[in-house]
Amino acid sequence: MGLLDILQQAISGNNADAHIDQVTQHASTGEIGAGLAAAMRSNQTPPFGDMVGQLFGQSSPTQQAGVLNQILATLGPAAASALAGGVLGRVLQPGQTQVTPDQASQLSPAQVTAIAAHAEEQHAGVIDEVSQFYAQHSGLIKTLGGAALAIALAKMKENATRG
Repeated sequence: MGLLDILQQAISGNNADAHIDQVTQHASTGEIGAGLAAAMRSNQTPPFGDMVGQLFGQSSPTQQAGVLNQILATLGPAAASALAGGVLGRVLQPGQTQVTPDQASQLSPAQVTAIAAHAEEQHAGVIDEVSQFYAQHSGLIKTLGGAALAIALAKMKENATRG
């Protein structure tokens, strides 16, 4: 069974959660990332910052550091450090451009929600970068919930039928 068949089953069966493992086994991280970005931009899902905060709360400290470092890389350390009232800047040492897992674990999901929301205001492309990061961590994708998964899968199907 190919990716398009799996996506069709997932969408028509109205049970995206049950098929996400199959999808992630057959789809590239680029395809998954594009689907996640569509879900994160959709007006049918919570705002981008809320979704990142939710994913952050379900992540390991290494994954938490990874997403924060993705935001830092997208915006640049100076801009990212000033986000959300300087919350990220308070965990970074002067001159430091990467967040460690220990530093990331000091932040709450609510703080990361604010960081991600401010990051989106500064650079809309951060959604694509963060989506690509989470596409590499398919176990976390399941925590997004049905609506976001359904939108992501529908976008993946739309992209697959075009190509």
